[in-house]
Formats: sequence, C-alpha cells, structure tokens
Amino acid sequence: MVIFDALQSVLSIIIIIGIGYILTWKGWFDEETGKLFTKVVVNVSLPALMLSNLMSTFDRKALLVAIGGVVIPFASMVISFGIAVIVSHLLRIKEGRKGTFQTMFFVSNTIFMGMPVNTALFGELSTSYVLLYYIANTTLFWTLGIYLIQKDGGKRDGGLFSIQTVKCIFTPPLMGFLAAFVLIMLGIKMPRFVMDTAKFLGNMTTPLSLLFIGITFRSISLKDIHFSKDMVAIMLGRFVISPLVVIGLSNLMEAPWIMKAVFTIQAAMPIATQASIVSKAYDADYQYATIMVTVTTTATLIFIPIYRALLG
Repeated sequence: MVIFDALQSVLSIIIIIGIGYILTWKGWFDEETGKLFTKVVVNVSLPALMLSNLMSTFDRKALLVAIGGVVIPFASMVISFGIAVIVSHLLRIKEGRKGTFQTMFFVSNTIFMGMPVNTALFGELSTSYVLLYYIANTTLFWTLGIYLIQKDGGKRDGGLFSIQTVKCIFTPPLMGFLAAFVLIMLGIKMPRFVMDTAKFLGNMTTPLSLLFIGITFRSISLKDIHFSKDMVAIMLGRFVISPLVVIGLSNLMEAPWIMKAVFTIQAAMPIATQASIVSKAYDADYQYATIMVTVTTTATLIFIPIYRALLG
C-alpha cells in the first residue's frame, strides 16, 4: 500500500515526461526545443521561483536556520567522493575513465530532475532545500569534478579554481537565491506585482523541466547500453550509497524532516548531464559518460517511488 501511494505521488511526473516523449516522437519537439527549455528554466523561471518561494516562505530567522543545512550536502558529497576513490581502485577502473567515474559517483542532476521531482513530491516548500543541495553540488562539480575530468582528458590547465569556474558556480538560479537572501535579511518587501510576476514565471519551472526530460528520453539509444562493473558501481553510488550517507548525516544533525527528505531525493537523482558535456569538452571518454547518464536517468523512475515510500 505504501509503495502504491508513492507510485501515485510520482504519477504526474511520469505523465508529463511521457507527454514530452510523445511530442518529440511526433516531431513537435526536437533537440533545439530542449535547448530552449533549458535556457528558459535556468535563466528565467528558476531564478524567479527562488525569489518568489523564499520571500513568501521564510523570515530572517527561519532562512538562517535553513541555510545552516547546506553542511549536509557538502559533507555527504565529500564522503561519497572518498568512497568513489576507494571503489575506483578496487575495481581497477582504467586510466582515462577514473576521474569521470569518481565524478559521476557523487554528482547528481539537481535541477532538471531534482527540482521537478521534489516539487511534485513535497510541494513548493522543497524548492529552497533543493537549491541548498544545488549550491553544494554545483560548487563541487565545477571545482573537484572538472579537475578530475580534465585529468582523464590529459588537461590540467584550469586547476581546481579559475575565473571560468567562478562564472559556472554563480549561475542565475544562485543569483536569484542570493537576491532573495539579501532582501529577507534587510527586511525589504517587494511590491505585489513583482512577487506575482516572479510566481507566475517560477511556476513554469517544473513542467518545462519534465518536458525536457521527456525530450531527452526520446534521444536514448538502448543498443548502446552494455552492463558492466562500472555501471553497477555507479548505480550503487547514485541510488544507494549517496542517499544513505545523506540520511545518516541528517539523522546525526537532527535535520528537519523536509530537509532530510529533499536532500535524500536529491542525492538519489541521476548523474548530472553536464558530466557528459564536460567530458567531451576536455577530450575525456564522453561516450562512457553519456551512457552512464542515460542509464541512471532511466533508473531514476524506478527509485523515486521507493525512496518516497521509505521517507514516509
């Protein structure tokens, strides 16, 4: 019964993803449509959602308490990375893949999968916690993750920190979060028309993200997928180890239930799509990364209701 209720809670997610898939199959959507949806979500709707949600949900004291929870995702990903290093040596992951393997083990798709899934499961209250996880995830990916992938491609020109890294971390969604944070801390109330506009724009985030996932699924080629020890290890890292580390840290720090639930779902998301894009940019094994992204994205639909049921 619990599993059935959990399945019902994600049914709307599956339906909208299915609509995106069908419309892509019919030719209404294509790769360019997906790029457009990505730009709208990242640059318009998600920053607006951050402003609308935070300013209507938190006061100064509550926001400071919530931000303190960012320690959990940072710590959990560092621990998961440590486990990834050990696993990559035990499995003797070949050179040229090791850094990519380690990155995919601890980095998740926190926006285009994490945001709509958490919003559908837990409502708008989850969005602020989604962004806290996103901050940690983005920071570690564009520093440690990029460094590891560069090593796979034989390039180490950027190091752990660079101007480009800073630009990648300070994305429009994060700037929307920071703007809301400053306004709340200063006790500034925005006019109603501004908040209404931000809310209307923010409401586009979930449906556009889910339609984008449907477009992505349509491009998946099952014939390119071959199971291996790498794949099993990545699946365990994404869907078992990372979420369990988050749960352990959340219990240890006595985090509120909603924070624990959102962080757990975020940790159980598939590999970030940027992993395959960056792998190609730095001459690493991008086909390997792309297959792993595809497999974990597909498997997410199985694990979401399981974790929703376990979280209660």
